[in-house]
Amino acid sequence: MPQLETGVPRRHDHRPVNKASLINSSVAQVGQDYDCFYAAVFEREDPRLRYLPFAVQQKQIIVTCNYEARRRGLYKLQLVSEAKKKCPDVIIALGEDLTRFRNASKELYAFLRKYVWSNKVERLGFDEVFLDVTDMVDFNMEILNLNSLSASFFHLDRNDPTAGFPFDGAKPFGHTFPSATKDIVNSYSSSPSRTCGLDDVYQRLVLGSHLAQHIRHQLEEDKGYTSTVGISTNKLLSKLVGNLNKPKGQTTLLPPYSVRPDEVNESRVTTFLDNHDIEKIPGIGFKTAQTIRQYLLQRPAAFDAGLVYGGTKENVSVRNVRLHHGMNAELLDQLLAGPGAPRGFGSKIWGLINGIDDSEVGQAKDVPQQISVEDSYIKLDFIPDVKNELIVLGTSLIKRMRLDLTAESDDGEILVPKHISHDAIDMRRWIAYPRTLRLTTRPRPPKNPDGSRSRTFNRISKSCTMPSFVFSLSATIEALAARLAETLIPLFHQLHPEKSNWDLSLVNLCATNMSLRTTETGAGSGRDIGRMFKRQEEVLKDWKIKDIDVPPEPSLAKIPHDGETTSKRQGQEEDTSHNAGATLRKVDDEWSNEDEFADRGTLCQLCGAVIPSFAEVAHQQFVSSISLRYD
Repeated sequence: MPQLETGVPRRHDHRPVNKASLINSSVAQVGQDYDCFYAAVFEREDPRLRYLPFAVQQKQIIVTCNYEARRRGLYKLQLVSEAKKKCPDVIIALGEDLTRFRNASKELYAFLRKYVWSNKVERLGFDEVFLDVTDMVDFNMEILNLNSLSASFFHLDRNDPTAGFPFDGAKPFGHTFPSATKDIVNSYSSSPSRTCGLDDVYQRLVLGSHLAQHIRHQLEEDKGYTSTVGISTNKLLSKLVGNLNKPKGQTTLLPPYSVRPDEVNESRVTTFLDNHDIEKIPGIGFKTAQTIRQYLLQRPAAFDAGLVYGGTKENVSVRNVRLHHGMNAELLDQLLAGPGAPRGFGSKIWGLINGIDDSEVGQAKDVPQQISVEDSYIKLDFIPDVKNELIVLGTSLIKRMRLDLTAESDDGEILVPKHISHDAIDMRRWIAYPRTLRLTTRPRPPKNPDGSRSRTFNRISKSCTMPSFVFSLSATIEALAARLAETLIPLFHQLHPEKSNWDLSLVNLCATNMSLRTTETGAGSGRDIGRMFKRQEEVLKDWKIKDIDVPPEPSLAKIPHDGETTSKRQGQEEDTSHNAGATLRKVDDEWSNEDEFADRGTLCQLCGAVIPSFAEVAHQQFVSSISLRYD
């Protein structure tokens, strides 16, 4: 009988993990999974498909199918030939071109981003998104009226008290694990655990569940897509709990998430995870799961060799691993250590099977971290075939780069001639540059003496600097792809020095190591000085000072001289009021004759010269000195 190991889980750096840290009252995360995403994209284009058995095909595999097809016996990763036998009237669409799915995923991603204040929205593949709504829950917790929870209002905007929706804050929306009976709901407000914050965690999850329901409703109402959602305190738990009620459902994992060492009961996290197969835990792949299975079974674990994507014949649950004699983080570190294994990998796996996932939801990004394209093959053995496939993959990669890494040019600069065939590239500019190009292959291992072949997912890769010609927007994609294939052939020979017979099952091209383009805002690696100068007239127009000559007011047109009398000035003013036209003409004449406004000075009584007023004192001293000299 397996024994329960009472050792405390440890973090990735081997430090002990306090199980109470599983309760994080400041965290609320939502895992959103679009239902049958590939099929849903086609169904949005043709709504009639929603009520018919429909599937999407890649190669000879059904990659997804709608729930009407699943009701008739079809399933994911089923061979197309088997699917047609099972359901002869199934409608199958080719999904080799991922453009429509990628565009739909971007559209939905942008839609979800506007609901999250923190901008922590992380996309996983095309059809999964994690939302960190901690700050939104914090804000609404502060203003929540605990005396009237059933008449609560969730605020979606800090500055607009009318933006939001009413909800019942006394219970979570949708499904829960375990099922939220009336006794369970009442226990959160009446149990002595209030002092340790259990009811606070529960209330946060309640708020998170109602926010998730609101976002799901808006997504279906505005975009026509349904989704399944999980609500918990980390990405691992929110993803797994969301799988319980598909499709078009949501599930909240209720606390307690941890228990004190002296308590007999298990936490809800432990109860929830224990029934999962070890390979179903996110972060534990097929190879890692097989190693753990082999250790527990004391022999190699059998798997179905006929499936391309993997499938074990012997399930080993999380509970089996957790309760195995001597199992702990240190043992997993030793068991999973090997070439290429990161330090503390076993500790991380131990944390995952205990529900501990300290990875944060990533910040939303306008530019992907990498762009990758690949294809699988039955057998790829000769250079001409490899070169052709590199051209095909290169074409796809450059198209992706132009779609994902360029934006419309807003300064009127034409960057691409209109004769280029690729759509929507007439007025574009690069917003990011991948610095690295990586080539990856997956050769099949040689056959065993009995004719069988060992199963492996090992890949090998080589990287080089991304060729600069790839960023030319004036050349056709086909021409660039041909040049790129020539560049990759030497890299391929470094991976496979043999002349032929590599038996490749996969080739991948990846543009990575993104560098944001210089911008006026400094968001990239610098500032684009050229674009700043081009736009300076428009940007600075509100602060530009214009030198404009303004004519004098009529009342200031005539300035009297010192010798003029008051009556004379009054007479001139009367003339001005009676004859405006003559006055204006006189003003023009007077402004053009500047001598009349010059200082006429004072007549010297000794020499008869007219002396300017500023020189009178000096002139008198000079004349007096001369008079004294002659006297």
